[in-house]
Amino acid sequence: MRIGELSTPSALVDLDKVEHNTRWMSERAHALGVRLRPHVKTHKCLEAARLQVDGHFGGITVSTLAEARYFAEGGFEDITWAFPLPVGRVGEALDFSQTLERFAVVVDHLDTLDALEEGAGRRCASIRVFLKFDCGYGRAGVRSGDPVALELARRMSDSRWMDFRGILAHAGHSYDCRSPEAILRIAEQERNSTVSFAEELRDSGVTVDEVSVGSTPTMRLVEDLEGVTEIRPGNYVFFDLFQSLIGSCEPEEVAFSVLGSVVGRYPERGSIVLDTGALALSKDVGTGESSFGLLTHPQTGQPWAEGRLVGLSQEHGKVIWEGRGGMPKIGERVRILPNHSCLSAALHPVYHVVRGMDVVDTWRPCRGW
Repeated sequence: MRIGELSTPSALVDLDKVEHNTRWMSERAHALGVRLRPHVKTHKCLEAARLQVDGHFGGITVSTLAEARYFAEGGFEDITWAFPLPVGRVGEALDFSQTLERFAVVVDHLDTLDALEEGAGRRCASIRVFLKFDCGYGRAGVRSGDPVALELARRMSDSRWMDFRGILAHAGHSYDCRSPEAILRIAEQERNSTVSFAEELRDSGVTVDEVSVGSTPTMRLVEDLEGVTEIRPGNYVFFDLFQSLIGSCEPEEVAFSVLGSVVGRYPERGSIVLDTGALALSKDVGTGESSFGLLTHPQTGQPWAEGRLVGLSQEHGKVIWEGRGGMPKIGERVRILPNHSCLSAALHPVYHVVRGMDVVDTWRPCRGW
């Protein structure tokens, strides 16, 4: 099948670019002297995850328990659920941990730890645990100097039912950067603060085997990871328009796009309408002027500079056409690079995998929580 034969909207994955991106990050992890435990939430499918772990120990990071089950059924045996463990799902997590060789959860609150320890005790079941550390993002995790942080670490380390692995951090604030130089500063902060916190725990008598960090922007540019044992980037497998705008990748490395069609054409208004709305692209906006993705030519992949995607409703995408001529005709195809590939990909039940203009495979991601 050729791309032109697909119905729209359709999610496209450029396999040449995915292979390039996964190979590059694999080589980078080796060069930095750390293990690569890639995050799989961007794509949520087995085929991409297998490319990500090639050449490494095979461990992965997931964002939901549904992902953990799906990838375990697909043969992955070392999984970290890198999300604050919901108290209401402690039993599920413990039961699942007994079916897998290595499964770890993340905790950053005493109430969660109480529930986990009580549930593990009733089942006489052990589980691997990480302490979530806030390296500057401000979203979740304990902070250095907080007495609760040391109490959590000590209780995890001393618990009969827990295998305390170490600390886990994520520099999500790197996505607020607007230049490679700013990203590098965040990468250094991520590494320095997390390694220092690990040393604080060790000085207090707590054994910390693992120091796990990583976001795609910081791992793309970081220069020194001394003291870190593993990294967990994920978006790099697809990249997206936002990553290219902040200096985390080159536009030609973006592997995920959405194929759409022109369904409305209004020369007198200077606009066209596409069949790619919020349910095909998500409503994440880009940097600078409000825009919901970059229009490109479906054959060449070059930006269609005259068109600016300025509005999305559920199924409609509104494009302001700023050129004097060349407005696409009804039925003509466009290929859109979304601002955020993770959210856009999550809206599609199937990915059409392409090399050039040929559809060579279909990947079906898992869904749910």
